[in-house]
Amino acid sequence: MADLLAHAKGIVDAFNSDDWDTARELVGDSTYNELGTQRSMRGGDQVVEAFQGWKAAMPDVTGTVKSAIESDDRVVLEVEWEGTQTGEMVTVQGTIPPSGKRQRTPSAFLFDYENGKLKESRIYFDMLSLLKQIGAA
Repeated sequence: MADLLAHAKGIVDAFNSDDWDTARELVGDSTYNELGTQRSMRGGDQVVEAFQGWKAAMPDVTGTVKSAIESDDRVVLEVEWEGTQTGEMVTVQGTIPPSGKRQRTPSAFLFDYENGKLKESRIYFDMLSLLKQIGAA
């Protein structure tokens, strides 16, 4: 894979446009770790299911890449996620009913590649801040 930065940004773009086939293909059989929710998934199907869960809770949610760095086999994106919670947010602790409130949550999204293929991604964001914004904490 020649352009790792374009690949990483492509995952955010696929999420933004609900292009689940592209997201599944870009993620491949990599591991995805969502530190804010303490969830870990492997493979495109599981990752897309997690992405779709966020879209079910906030159908208008999009990520805006604010900055990006590529170094060797790592890409780091600073992504701001913004959306309105008009759907149920299903969590391990229970389901949060729709609040109609808008949230804006910054994150750091790291992508590690091996031999040009995505091996692992980790997204760091403050879940408490997100929950406070939608009135759930």
